[in-house]
Amino acid sequence: MENQKELSKRFKEVLLNGKWIANTNYKDLLLSINWVQATKKIETLNTISAITQHINYYISGILNVFKGGNLEIKDKYSFDFPPIKTKESWENVLQELFVNSKKFAKYIEQMSAEQLEQAFVNEKYGSYRRNIEATIEHSYYHLGQISLIKKIINK
Repeated sequence: MENQKELSKRFKEVLLNGKWIANTNYKDLLLSINWVQATKKIETLNTISAITQHINYYISGILNVFKGGNLEIKDKYSFDFPPIKTKESWENVLQELFVNSKKFAKYIEQMSAEQLEQAFVNEKYGSYRRNIEATIEHSYYHLGQISLIKKIINK
């Protein structure tokens, strides 16, 4: 159970409550960004709202597998979202990300050591552990982007 708790802790650090690696996390950073900033387009960069929805897309897709569902997410759709046009829409995106992140972390904690090493849907996708670690790394990658885009917007 120790591995599962450690993985869950690392996931929560990047999404919900950590400061150790990046000195911030999604929740702290995104709650300081309003919907106008989140939707501001900077040259060819993705918007903060698009990146946020992209991360939630993968978290919710993997969460669906954790719940016993199919792997339905596809890379080619991972940035296809309706535009955010209101404060309420942005707040809903954030709320969904935070709720999904809490559920995701809880599922990790409840996994057995054996399940962590089992194939994730198909052997070509690696183990559950590999996919959880990839989600953590992917999240840090985009957290850095959001941080930089916010600095550019606030300049």
